[in-house]
Amino acid sequence: MSEAGTLACTAAGGLVVDVEGERYRIEAGDVKSLIFSGRPAQVVRERHEGGTGLTIEGYAAVNPAGRAVVIRVRAGAWIVPLVSFRRVACGEAVSAPLSPSCGAVQCAVKFTGRSRSSPAADT
Repeated sequence: MSEAGTLACTAAGGLVVDVEGERYRIEAGDVKSLIFSGRPAQVVRERHEGGTGLTIEGYAAVNPAGRAVVIRVRAGAWIVPLVSFRRVACGEAVSAPLSPSCGAVQCAVKFTGRSRSSPAADT
C-alpha cells in the first residue's frame, strides 16, 4: 500500500480505480447507490488469465463519518474524500487521487509504559 492511486470516470458513467498497477471498475449503478443511499458497491476487475469475465475483487463503502469513500481490494485499502468521489462520478472532475488507508494493524500506536495520569505511575 505504498503507492497512491487514482479514481477516474468512464464513458459509461462508472468509475475506474487504478492502484498499484491494477485497474478496477465500479459500475455506474453501483456508483449511484453508493452516493445517494450509502450502499456498498462492488469493485470488479476483468480477468484475462485462464478465462475471461469479471471477478469481484472488493468493495467501496462510505466511511462511518460519511466524509470519505473507502475502497478495499485484496491488495489493500484506499480512501478518497466523498466530495472528490462525487465530483468524478458527476463528471465535474477528470480524476481524484487516492490515499492509502490506515488499517488498524498498521497504524495502531501501542504504549508499553505507564501513563502519567494513572495512579500506578506515581508509585
